[in-house]
Amino acid sequence: MQATVTVLVYSDDSNTREQVRLATGRRPAPDVPVVEFVECATPAAVLKELDKGGIDACVLDGEAVPMGGMGMCRQIKDEVFRCPPVLLLIARPQDAWLATWSRAEAAVTLPVEPVEFANALAGLLRQRRLQSA
Repeated sequence: MQATVTVLVYSDDSNTREQVRLATGRRPAPDVPVVEFVECATPAAVLKELDKGGIDACVLDGEAVPMGGMGMCRQIKDEVFRCPPVLLLIARPQDAWLATWSRAEAAVTLPVEPVEFANALAGLLRQRRLQSA
């Protein structure tokens, strides 16, 4: 198993980024590697980090400003070769259909519920590991 995985977190709200870090802890599940975070507060920063490569999963805030995570997800799915899986943070459970429209692999509601979030992130990281094996 690789030593670490890198998770990009996009939100203009530092409290939301902190919720993601705290819910993940060092690792979201015992069978996935330790997580390192790359935090982005702007769409341009997200694109720059994805262009560098090395991102294993993305967590995008659907309520981010000026570009929400749903639009950001749809854009990176169109533009980034071998785009990492995306976990979308949505405002309401009823917004799950929008997460599907944006092509996110998973969605959880805000505020971040630690167990639900960690399970969803761990699932994406397991899937990514299987795809790259």
